[in-house]
Amino acid sequence: MNRFTNTNENTFGRIAVLISMILLIVSGSIIAQKTWTLEDCINYALDNNIRIKQTYLNVETGAINELESKLDFLPSVNSSLSHSYGWGRSVDMATYNYVNQETQQSYFNISSDLTLFNGLQKLNTLKQRRLDYLVSKYNSDKIKNDVSLAVAGAYLQILFSRELVNNAQQQFEITNLQIDRTNKLVAAGTLAKGSLLEIQAQGANEEVNLVQAKNQLNLAYLDLLQLLEIEAGTDFEIDIPNLGFTQQPEILPIQYIYTAALGAMPEIKSAELSFESYGKALAIAKGSRSPSLALSLGLGTNYSDQIRVSNNPLDPGFKETKPFSNQLSDNQNTTLSFRLNIPIFNSWQINSYVGRSKVNYLNADYNLQLSRNTLRKNVETSYADALAAYSSYSAREKSLSSLEESFNYTQQKFNVGMVNAIDFNVAKNQLNKAKSDLLSAKYDFIFKYKILDFYLGKTLSLKDLQIVE
Repeated sequence: MNRFTNTNENTFGRIAVLISMILLIVSGSIIAQKTWTLEDCINYALDNNIRIKQTYLNVETGAINELESKLDFLPSVNSSLSHSYGWGRSVDMATYNYVNQETQQSYFNISSDLTLFNGLQKLNTLKQRRLDYLVSKYNSDKIKNDVSLAVAGAYLQILFSRELVNNAQQQFEITNLQIDRTNKLVAAGTLAKGSLLEIQAQGANEEVNLVQAKNQLNLAYLDLLQLLEIEAGTDFEIDIPNLGFTQQPEILPIQYIYTAALGAMPEIKSAELSFESYGKALAIAKGSRSPSLALSLGLGTNYSDQIRVSNNPLDPGFKETKPFSNQLSDNQNTTLSFRLNIPIFNSWQINSYVGRSKVNYLNADYNLQLSRNTLRKNVETSYADALAAYSSYSAREKSLSSLEESFNYTQQKFNVGMVNAIDFNVAKNQLNKAKSDLLSAKYDFIFKYKILDFYLGKTLSLKDLQIVE
């Protein structure tokens, strides 16, 4: 039997491992075959990010607390049972004389308590728990927004790094062509060998730049994979949209953006509801000054081996203990009581409780004002950044156009030996820097423009900036 059991366990274990491996291979294959858009990356991060999952637990806790407050309006019901043994001197229940004897007694009780009034503390607690639950949901939405922005930034960094790689690759190929031309001119005696050495050194530097650009691209992919909670080394490719703009995209007035952000940003909703929650906490504290009225109902019975069938010593039942079932029915008792509690003096605890609640309420008001001011400043900064980024992009676009014409002219002169390698490399480096600066300005503006969309409550997407060819 043991051998058969062990064999089954080993078989099941192998099957479980095999299934796990298949699932891993299938999931990895799906990731590898898929081309990820920005929306895909954000949705995947929202489903798999650990910080977001932790916020869901806080929301669940808030829901449990709210349910607890609702059920607190119901009466409490409790039951108690006890059985005791006694030895030594005790009162005989039949003769009421003290005797040395062994005794057994059982007690059964069920009770219910209901608060009729306690200064509306339970009602305000329920309202506070409801507000706290909503606060936890908005806090969760805030984390989602933070993760979405981080994913968008990492996604754009990959696009930027890819273009840097392409730019470095083009520069490296152009320099290799120049090396071939220069080599032929040196062999023909048109140029000195020093020009060839200069251009070869430039080619070596650009090969280093290409390697560095590729390394930067790999790190950008790694950053995005880590945000998505995907293991490094997984085959992963993003969609490469053709992003650009022939004119400045529409940027709405700053006051309009701020007004929309006040209604869309979860941190503002969270601060507003937290302020209301502390208001309910203050009401609860003040309610503790009020008298409280409670109702209690109790049902009980007991059994004792000292209770006899008859208390008459001349009766035959005097020596017989009354049966258990009879005692349970005969000894029943019911109590109904009202309890009024009037707080008079409690070592200043209630006043201290109310005082602390007032301080917390005022602090929540300041936090709300601070949240609104912080949002306004962030919107103002993002608005100014977006305008400045587009101005920088436009200026660098004009600069690149001029440098391209200058470089083409220098390249033509270099091809016929009218310009030495040093001057050619200077012009080429200037052009390369201008291209890199333009790419940096382009993606800097795209990200800052998307932040403004984010404040407007729009879904983060690159479709509105995509050029359809």
